[in-house]
Amino acid sequence: MEYLIHLAILASIYSILALSLNLVVGFTGLLSVTHAAFYGIGAYVTAILMTNLGMNFFIALVLGILLTIVIALFIGWVLSRFKGDYYALGSFGFNIIVWSVMLNWQSLTRGPLGIPGIPRPSIDFSIFNFQFSFSSNFSFLILTALFLLLVYLLSEYIVNSSFGRALKAIREDEDALKVFGYNTPYYKLTIFLIGAGLAALAGGLFASYITFIDPSTFTLNESVFILSIIILGGLANNRGALLGAAFLILLPEILRFVGFPSDVAAQMRQVVYGLLLVVLMMYRPKGLLGEYEL
Repeated sequence: MEYLIHLAILASIYSILALSLNLVVGFTGLLSVTHAAFYGIGAYVTAILMTNLGMNFFIALVLGILLTIVIALFIGWVLSRFKGDYYALGSFGFNIIVWSVMLNWQSLTRGPLGIPGIPRPSIDFSIFNFQFSFSSNFSFLILTALFLLLVYLLSEYIVNSSFGRALKAIREDEDALKVFGYNTPYYKLTIFLIGAGLAALAGGLFASYITFIDPSTFTLNESVFILSIIILGGLANNRGALLGAAFLILLPEILRFVGFPSDVAAQMRQVVYGLLLVVLMMYRPKGLLGEYEL
């Protein structure tokens, strides 16, 4: 049961990441591969504030989200000058920069040694003599699921609003939208900041759940993995993002029970994993529930 709860927590965290990136890539058409950077900033800020300053998780999480948004404001302002492939290359570069800072600013991040001993969230109302800790995996799953529900509802509200319709119009033809007087850079920057803040939320949850983080978790490969989730689940579809996260988190675990010979089991799981993704993309290029194709 603990194993299943563990997988559900990871699937929930990656669902938050997928929903946040889908707002940027799926609904707005901005090919960003810097999402792991925001994921990592949220994780590191939350971890540092909790371990070094003894700050409560929820306060540290909010500060991590705010700092991530501030950094994303600068990154988004620069990226707004690019379009298409150049936008993707620019976001690629920023991911490497942020990862390099995590790796080399050892006085703050401890570099490759990582940050251990990150506490689990807790609620403490001293005035009412009430304290509750999310120390068990089951209680942490409930907390993560609540955050996921809030993020999903927020995403649905955004995409069904007039703001969301403008984002879809930018994806289809940004120049045509400008003719009608829309300030498209404002829309692109705003959704970029929202996506970054939600990624930071997932990072804070991940850091507190695993209780240890290091730079290897937030590399460019992680950004590509998150992008793969929404492409597989289906761009411009929030339910597709949830389905893609569950699929890519659970599939490698399911393949553990296939019964490959022990000396090649790990390699064979990777081969089957890759083949399944390739076949799915050949016959479902829009993903499982996609409404838009890159």
